Amino acid sequence: MTNPRKRPRKPSAKPRKAATDPTPTDPTRKTPMVSLRDQILADFAALRVPLSGEQLDEVLRTTEQQALSHLEFLQRLVGTQAQQRRERAIERRIRDACFREVKLLEDFNWKFNAAIDRAQIEQLATGEFVRRGDNLVFVGQSGVGKSHLVQALGRQCCVLGYHVRYTTSAKLLQDLTAGLADQTLPARLNYWTRFEWLIIDEFGFDRLERTLSPQAANLLYKVIDGRSPQRSTGLVTNIDFEAWADYLGDPPLAMAFLDRVVDGAILLKIRGRSYRAHRAQRPSPPSGETSS
Repeated sequence: MTNPRKRPRKPSAKPRKAATDPTPTDPTRKTPMVSLRDQILADFAALRVPLSGEQLDEVLRTTEQQALSHLEFLQRLVGTQAQQRRERAIERRIRDACFREVKLLEDFNWKFNAAIDRAQIEQLATGEFVRRGDNLVFVGQSGVGKSHLVQALGRQCCVLGYHVRYTTSAKLLQDLTAGLADQTLPARLNYWTRFEWLIIDEFGFDRLERTLSPQAANLLYKVIDGRSPQRSTGLVTNIDFEAWADYLGDPPLAMAFLDRVVDGAILLKIRGRSYRAHRAQRPSPPSGETSS
């Protein structure tokens, strides 16, 4: 017998299903889902790595055809862009080095002056002396190939990733003397001391450097002293060390300068015939012919 006071229970309502977002393939979705391909291209763009859709498609196609591994796919994808960036960096370092001429070791005539140690020059082309901070000094008469070799070595060091700056003694002193005049000498000294390898060519080529400023010797010393011993300095000269005091016009300062440059440095004394003199002695081609 039922209790008349007990009311019957209402049937429980069924739980509502939570609303779900449409799936990426839902045709009712108004905003199209970004494809994985487009996302990869956008990610590369955010990283400022140039990658076109055609390049990506080519790598994907090659990966599928050749069944490449994940690492091989990744290398194909980023390898070309990385190499292009390396080449641009090399071009920038060579441009910033301000070499006077394009000189390469492979263009050097090793047979003309056989006394030049080719194996030693090729060892220097590894750039290890720059990494160690060793100085490099070329001594020899004009025309024997010193400038060719030092510029070729400088270019190779740029390829290896070192920051190099080439100048002549006269141009360096001209810049430093201008710094005295406009009171920017500290900034200019900082500029010349920051490079991993500073090449000073034509030191002692003539006495023009000394006539530019009565403080020429002192200014040169400031550059060399500011670079030693952490950074490598290359000096190309046609005067022997014994004559530096007379050339600089200040014997005590010349000794200090010589000590900073030569102590622990790699010295290459080149003796031999002059390339320029040899070319000047060549007979002129007959009328109507050109020399090769």
